[in-house]
Amino acid sequence: MDRTILIIEDDDGVRSQLKWHFDDFDTTILTESDREAALIAVQRHQPAVVIQDLGLPPDPEGVSEGLRCISDILTMAPYCQIIVLTGRGDKESAKMAIGNGAVDFLAKPVEPEQLDQLVARAFRVAQIERDRILPTASNPDSFGIVSNDPDLLAICQKVAKLAPSDLTCTFIGESGTGKELFANLLHKKSAVSTGPFIEVNCATITDSLAESVLFGHEKGSFTGAHKKQLGKIASANGGTLFLDEIGDLPEPQQAKLLRFLQEGTIEPVGATKPVAVDVRVVCATNKDLRQMVAEGSFREDLYHRICAIELHIPPLRARQGDKLLLAENFRQELATGPYAKVTGFSEDAKAAIENFDWPGNVRQLKNTINRAVIMADGKLITVNDLGLPEFERKVPATNTDQTASLDIPDSQNFDLKAIRDQAELSTIERALEHCKYNMSAAAKLLGVSRPTLYDLIKKHGIQQPN
Repeated sequence: MDRTILIIEDDDGVRSQLKWHFDDFDTTILTESDREAALIAVQRHQPAVVIQDLGLPPDPEGVSEGLRCISDILTMAPYCQIIVLTGRGDKESAKMAIGNGAVDFLAKPVEPEQLDQLVARAFRVAQIERDRILPTASNPDSFGIVSNDPDLLAICQKVAKLAPSDLTCTFIGESGTGKELFANLLHKKSAVSTGPFIEVNCATITDSLAESVLFGHEKGSFTGAHKKQLGKIASANGGTLFLDEIGDLPEPQQAKLLRFLQEGTIEPVGATKPVAVDVRVVCATNKDLRQMVAEGSFREDLYHRICAIELHIPPLRARQGDKLLLAENFRQELATGPYAKVTGFSEDAKAAIENFDWPGNVRQLKNTINRAVIMADGKLITVNDLGLPEFERKVPATNTDQTASLDIPDSQNFDLKAIRDQAELSTIERALEHCKYNMSAAAKLLGVSRPTLYDLIKKHGIQQPN
């Protein structure tokens, strides 16, 4: 695993000494002086070990802020091992810290040998905990969904409650957010888990074949029907039928699907009598079905039938702390055999992963990490290995005086200053929104001072919410 230590200490001297102590270790050392900055570092870097003073601003003489910091860190990174620093004889505070989730404590001034022993043990335990937690996220109802995002984990809890029932539900979310994964996991936890899980992508079937694909056909019922064919619905009998991209189902089939949901029977093309089928129906879409109902392109009665339960899957860009968590999970999945040398991510790669919007969501992130693991030359995946368009560092080609052969388009997109200003504005706005307009936290995330951030806000005319 990535051997990263985060030191949280508001005393500059102690913080520097601890950092200096680990300089010769095979570790990445991060330092912060307050809780807000520390949480940003945890979200961005996912450290395995945290060494934390309990007396943090704005309560440097007490322990309230330090105890709150411990709880917040473990919410974001449950496998993290936290070692707290206390004053001599302050056993009560140490007990409170351990009660909040810290694994051990050291009294100041710190004994180097004792610190090394605790850190070595913490790394071993962190690896064990990470292997245990990552496949099941941080919630027993997550069904293997890797996430620490409260909204996504709330969806997992709803799925856990919904799975034993036979209610028809619809997952709504952008492409690549994991709707099929949720549907499959719901099936595995349902009463029909021993039955088949049959998927139909409604966006890929043509109007002319939709009825045959869904409901099947009898031999000789149309030209080319040389034998009897079970439809997808009948194939799912005793299990789950997953209708992906239900918003693309042709209108004539919407009425027949509604009839099946109401009556539990289907009529294959060319059949003379209905056939009873018992399936659990789960749907998914990236479209606004309510808007489609209003426009008349989706049946309102079918909408109410399939959307009795709507579960909205948030896009990756809206999930707290999930980008790096998922990236590390995908790296571990592939970093075996010839790729075992790839042990983590460089700091610029972590920043790029965290700041990229991922329009293709989890699917895009996984493909990007898989490619990066394969292409990486060193132990750490770099920003260039990721190949993200906003962060890729392009090396100019050798000047061979080929200007005449270049096809330069007539465009205004080559104004470098305007491009830089727009990128700067977009980055600042994202940072402010991410930190809920907490100026100290946003400045830390951007790597600038608070006065500089205020100057940039003024420069770009950014309006703060009331």
